[in-house]
Amino acid sequence: MKNMTAALSRQTLIIVTAIAATGAATLWALSSRAAAPAEPAAAAAPRPVLTVTTETPRAVSLPLLLTANGNIAAWQEASVGSEANGLRLTEVRVQVGDRVKAGQVLAVFAAEGVQADLNQARAALAEAQAGAAEAAANAERARGLQASGALSAQQISQYLTAELTARARVDSAQAMLASQQLRLRHTQVLAPDSGIISARSATVGSVVAAGTELFRLIRQGRLEWRAEVTSAELPLLRSGQVAEVVAASGARTKGRLRTVGPTVDPQTRAALAYVDLPPDTPADIRAGMFARGTFELGQSAALTVPQAAVVLRDGFSMVLVVDAGGRARTVRVATGRRSGERIEVIGELAPDARVIVNGAGFLNEGDAVKVVAAPAAPAAARATPASATASR
Repeated sequence: MKNMTAALSRQTLIIVTAIAATGAATLWALSSRAAAPAEPAAAAAPRPVLTVTTETPRAVSLPLLLTANGNIAAWQEASVGSEANGLRLTEVRVQVGDRVKAGQVLAVFAAEGVQADLNQARAALAEAQAGAAEAAANAERARGLQASGALSAQQISQYLTAELTARARVDSAQAMLASQQLRLRHTQVLAPDSGIISARSATVGSVVAAGTELFRLIRQGRLEWRAEVTSAELPLLRSGQVAEVVAASGARTKGRLRTVGPTVDPQTRAALAYVDLPPDTPADIRAGMFARGTFELGQSAALTVPQAAVVLRDGFSMVLVVDAGGRARTVRVATGRRSGERIEVIGELAPDARVIVNGAGFLNEGDAVKVVAAPAAPAAARATPASATASR
């Protein structure tokens, strides 16, 4: 009995000992797992350095433009001079900037001396006509007596010659009268065409010689822009193309290409393109001013992004895109035409790329970013680009 009891006690001790050992092992395993270090930071998700908005490049149709520089000049200038010689200028009726019409009196010379010469020429003509009438009568009588022999052949010849001489004197007197009448008309200086007076050298009281310039006139008030284009750009230009001209003052106007100069300057390798400006050209655009402009050559497709998405680094234009891992990647591009707040980009930018717009200037290659939706633009702001595009 005692032996049986001792055996049971030993079995119970073994079981208790085994249970205790199992519990200790379990507690050690749990404590070891709790004390184990966390996974490396590299295996955790990257922490974004900036919250950004993205936009997909937009394919639009933009105008093809050719930029050039040049000067504003008068379409044609007329030099208005004196045709009278040695006369005193008594009146100047126009000033610089005045608009005049063809045939309008610009200045007046003293006409008293010319009027006296005209009266003398009229008297000389009357005298010559009277002498011609007498000579014609004598010649008629001589012809009547020629058959009778009352006058010699020499006398008859003298009468006939006197008639011809008297007619010549009449013609000479008429020519002199016409000359004096022309001098009288030249005492008034008339505008040869409608236009704007651009210069005046006429001074009241001065005695000028024939041919002296008194005024300069911009014919019909027309101006033109003489744009300098390179020989490589000449094939792109055609008569009738529209050009927008911007003067140094900021004034704008549109004209049409009339013609391209037939020669190229051997020094600059540039030719002149002549653009007619409209009659309602702003007053701030004047002859002699420097102006820049663009020729509209047509339309072409373009890939555009917001201007805020393009950053300049190391002298190159870049855009940043978000890759599949949520990191910023730089793509080198070339910029082109602009349309409102958007700019054309040329390069290896994918049409479906997620281009970073807000915050692009603060990111570097490989930075982790958090992408959020861009705030919706107001209705009025969304309508503005459409109206601007329509106006162009």
